[in-house]
Amino acid sequence: MERIGDGREPNPARTWRKRGAIASSSPTSTANGDARTVRLTIPAKAEYITLVRLALSGLSNLRPLDEETLGDLKLAVTEACSNSVRHAYRHGREGAVQVVYELHSDRLVVEVSDEGKGFPAEQSLAVTEGSLTEGGLGIAIIRELADELEFGPRENGKGSRLRFVKFIEE
Repeated sequence: MERIGDGREPNPARTWRKRGAIASSSPTSTANGDARTVRLTIPAKAEYITLVRLALSGLSNLRPLDEETLGDLKLAVTEACSNSVRHAYRHGREGAVQVVYELHSDRLVVEVSDEGKGFPAEQSLAVTEGSLTEGGLGIAIIRELADELEFGPRENGKGSRLRFVKFIEE
């Protein structure tokens, strides 16, 4: 897992932290400590990404977010889901994209995962080091909009996982 965020990684060249400051599309909500968790599974098709954005808008009713922050988060989650739709299930393969939102009192954590092929390690390194390819632009956008970012294979080794955190001011 490539981690970009807290500066505690053993390889500082791969670490970054922003300075300063079955095709069910119905979400489920559970309590997770002080967090509200919403899980959404959509078919890996571009037309379903709107549902992911709508779920994020709904969360902003639980914890008001300013317009700029909400817009940034919508862009970031759209980029993350678009990467899964475009790259995970190539050549018309059927699949699903899972999105998990954790709304804490001080931050929103978003995790997007799929069971597709994933992306090569050298692409993640190139994105980390700042040289962009066309395929790395979405990750670069998310990195600029989020306070923390990590991405790589899922824990089970099947597919990709991208997780980002946005801290929310009181």
